Amino acid sequence: MTYYLAVDIGASSGRHILGHVMEGKIILEEIYRFDNLQIRKNGHDCWNVNELFSHIIMGMKACQKAGKIPSFLAVDTWGVDFVLLDNNDTIIGDAVAYRDSRTQGMDKLVAETISAETLYQQTGTQKQLFNTIYQLAALKNQCPQLLEQAESLLMIPDYFHFLLTGVKKQEYTNATTSGLVNACKKEWDLSLIDALGLPRKLFDKLSMPGTVVGSLKPEICKEAGFCCQVILPATHDTGSAFLAVPAKDNQAVYLSSGTWSLLGTETANPITTEESRRANFTNEGGYHYRFRYLKNIMGLWMLQSIRREINGVDYVAGKEGPGKESSQTGNSPSGRELHTNQSEGANSAKITFPDMIALAKERESFSSVVDVDNPCFLSPDSMRAEIKAYCARTNQPVPQTLGEVVQCVYKSLTRRYAESIRKLERLTGNCYTSINIVGGGCQDSYLNKKIAQATGLTVYAGPVEGTALGNLIVQMLHAGEFSDLQQARNAIKQSFEIRRYDHE
Repeated sequence: MTYYLAVDIGASSGRHILGHVMEGKIILEEIYRFDNLQIRKNGHDCWNVNELFSHIIMGMKACQKAGKIPSFLAVDTWGVDFVLLDNNDTIIGDAVAYRDSRTQGMDKLVAETISAETLYQQTGTQKQLFNTIYQLAALKNQCPQLLEQAESLLMIPDYFHFLLTGVKKQEYTNATTSGLVNACKKEWDLSLIDALGLPRKLFDKLSMPGTVVGSLKPEICKEAGFCCQVILPATHDTGSAFLAVPAKDNQAVYLSSGTWSLLGTETANPITTEESRRANFTNEGGYHYRFRYLKNIMGLWMLQSIRREINGVDYVAGKEGPGKESSQTGNSPSGRELHTNQSEGANSAKITFPDMIALAKERESFSSVVDVDNPCFLSPDSMRAEIKAYCARTNQPVPQTLGEVVQCVYKSLTRRYAESIRKLERLTGNCYTSINIVGGGCQDSYLNKKIAQATGLTVYAGPVEGTALGNLIVQMLHAGEFSDLQQARNAIKQSFEIRRYDHE
């Protein structure tokens, strides 16, 4: 039996998923789970990468303890964030998290060097203030000595692969979230990097998913209790999630549903027109140079934030990253929690997502909607207060109960999905007939039904473990379990439950 290990780390939790193939079907097993808590350090929100790596090792030990030794291993995470290393391969500065406020105003600073129009034509990257290009601009503006000392730049999953093997690789799909990769050339845009005054030495040759990074270092083998090969997956979790979509044709919209909603399709070539830029669609690199042409929508972050606020969970500790769908109890509408409380706003017991859905159903007639992509919802002190304030500013009925607040979020999300699909059809020239939803959010039957109703399209929901499954698929393709991606996607369709929701 050949086992494959996906280490899938989101910005609030991570898990180790073992996979193997039996009689043509893919079998998954969660072997280890851990929290990922942001820390406040030197005035910034940061990732505790040392603790995360210790969890990677502990999950590997859990495989050894279970007697299920993986032959291959790969790590995926959220996009845009990175570490800098000096000439001793020691981290310089902190691993600052993408929601940190240091990038405020950096888009205007970058625009002094290259216009937003030209930047999009070259990179095809959706403008988001947390993109790596703006993080590096912030470093250059605020802490230039760190860039001067740096010898290497590694995105977060590349850094973990380096710690495991001692080999540095910069993986393509995650690099394309940076805003520094040329969409047509599919490599770092050195002319842009030079224009921004960033050191060229930080940007090495990009490697594709399926590339062998190397074998585990001897000390890692000893600590984990086994040796295996490390493979590059699509290290950006959305890249992995899109691989797990079992769709066969170009008439399906893909939706990776979780903290962020990534809605789009696969294209052979980037779309970098001015109309596409104005619609704020992005061209992210995918497996075998496919492009994930998609819209980055706020997603279930708003519901997660409301629930954390009601239950008194620390906001900084609970934040998740771009494109990450989490199926952990408490992070997605899974219905697996034990506590219930149907009274609105009561704190004597923990409010669960099923509770919130039940309250929203009682307020179906509440009509107010918000722009879910408004920056005010990115990291507010109170999501409920921000939603109410937005409704007041736009002269709409202000939600008074928890059910009305949640119903407002559901209506707002599904309206944005419908609008984005109409824009997607105009930009690609395709007419879409269905939506394939993967990730933790696909378990929310209420949301799935409302998506079908709002878009007029048939919704297919599943598989749940989209990111980990896509990670494993790349490993399995490398090992020859499947002849090509289409055969792997056929196996996904046969291996996991896919639920259908019609719009009537």
